[in-house]
Amino acid sequence: MAIKLSSTKNAAAHGLKMTVYGSAGSGKTRLCATTGESTIIISAESGLLSLRGFDIPVIEVKTIGEVKEAYDFLGSHEGRQYQWVCVDSLSEVAEVVLANEKSISRDPRQAYGALQDTMYELIRSFRDLPERNVYFSAKQASEKVDIIETRTVGAISTNVVVGSKQTFTPMLPGAKLGQALPYFTDMIFALRVERDADGNPSRWLQTAPDESYIAKDRSGCLDPFEQPDLATIARKIKGA
Repeated sequence: MAIKLSSTKNAAAHGLKMTVYGSAGSGKTRLCATTGESTIIISAESGLLSLRGFDIPVIEVKTIGEVKEAYDFLGSHEGRQYQWVCVDSLSEVAEVVLANEKSISRDPRQAYGALQDTMYELIRSFRDLPERNVYFSAKQASEKVDIIETRTVGAISTNVVVGSKQTFTPMLPGAKLGQALPYFTDMIFALRVERDADGNPSRWLQTAPDESYIAKDRSGCLDPFEQPDLATIARKIKGA
């Protein structure tokens, strides 16, 4: 059997694959208008009002069958014209899948197990669209966790709660699904909204992790905080 070799130098040519999560109203959907290239949105939400000033094609999906039809369209001659595919949002798509599974099985454990399998397949399918940039948005979950220190007195060690902190992650139904999401794409960014002393907001994409936010940038080309503009991020990565 002949082995076909490729090169890691061509990795970016296969398209950028990224996940962005943030709180409601942070601007995740608005990011779809910053690609600077032909874009199509797979929308499972009714929150496209922020894009009313643009003319971006949208496929609205309300059932798992419609999600699969949208994927099939992207593989057609007409669908291949789009350089960016924006799935907005994975959280809503997962809720559609879960509702479908619950209608099939009355056992919650079986429904969530089927949700995990179906979403893994869907995410991989969209992520692996050849020569396309794929942007997944997701809702943000927050959790308060204890800060624990180990203190030793003599030969006895004791864990002591010394405080707490808020952590932020992508939100998907099912604990395992949410934990697995960061491993599917090369980049996962937190869309942060910060306000100055006068209450004026500024938005940033956090590309590096800290104690509170999950984030990663496998390209190594981005600053820890970037302007929320997908065209600029693509140029920095592909230019490098």
